[in-house]
Amino acid sequence: MADRPLLEVDRLSTHYVSSRGTRVVRAVDEVSFTLRAGETLGVVGESGSGKTTLALSLLRLLPPAARIVGGAVRFEGEDLVTKSPGEMRRIRGRRIAMILQDPMASLNPLFTVGDQVSEPLRVHEGTRRGAAWERARALLKAVRIPAPEQRVREYPHQMSGGMRQRIVGAIAISCEPRLLIADEPTTSLDVTIQAQYLRLLRDLQREHGLALIFITHNLGIVARMCDTVAVMYAGRVVEGGPVRRIFSSPAHPYTQALVDSIPRLGDGPARLTAIDGQPPDLVSPPTGCAFHPRCPRALDRCRQEEPPAFEVLAAHTARCWLAAPGTP
Repeated sequence: MADRPLLEVDRLSTHYVSSRGTRVVRAVDEVSFTLRAGETLGVVGESGSGKTTLALSLLRLLPPAARIVGGAVRFEGEDLVTKSPGEMRRIRGRRIAMILQDPMASLNPLFTVGDQVSEPLRVHEGTRRGAAWERARALLKAVRIPAPEQRVREYPHQMSGGMRQRIVGAIAISCEPRLLIADEPTTSLDVTIQAQYLRLLRDLQREHGLALIFITHNLGIVARMCDTVAVMYAGRVVEGGPVRRIFSSPAHPYTQALVDSIPRLGDGPARLTAIDGQPPDLVSPPTGCAFHPRCPRALDRCRQEEPPAFEVLAAHTARCWLAAPGTP
């Protein structure tokens, strides 16, 4: 069907289980969202909220202690959760690609840049080495690496941090995937290089028709890059919807606190807003709403009952009792 979303995540749950099975961490807990071709979804939240585990779950790249225990990940109508390891290897890098936060975690210091950029072409498309290297030069030029003819013969340690991040981007788009997952790719970049890299991602998205999942803790980047946003807390999406609506009228106190914590020009020397307390220990999470120990607007019901996802407006949902119909 032409109107079917490219990606449908339905109540996806991923748990970390101790070796004896006595401790369970619900790192991703019944997460649902959809993404259409060409759209950008921002996934935001504090460290430990489940953002990276969600990305690794979509690609089935979880560490041994983690397992998907429920839900579905339908990509182009196919459920990736039911795919065999061999089938997933054919999907990763070809139809879905990922850019990791640390480019050196993706790049092998023993191989040249040309070998690593051309590898997906040789593995997935059977391209001969000479043609793959020629394509690698074109990809380096596409991500604005200067002197690509020289850089393909060099090694990752000879590149700056910004250049390594662009090289990882070149690897990700080499087979022209339909979906690109970027896990905090600008964290290690300075502000100027960060802005250049974000422009590059938008240009690549337009040129290749990519759908993009952008994982970050930076709401400023979300406002600039994304069409929709999913706010994660304690493994759950506590609020989701169009970016402009979430920023202008956040319905969940956690989202409101994140928006309030953004520095603004012209506000003078006032102290930045901070969220009191710490994210919960997911081994023994609090009863009721996981955010209630830090929430200044918590009700008695918040401490006892976990809220479902309420529809605030069309395509805008929030897991908060304050968003329940009839709540003043």
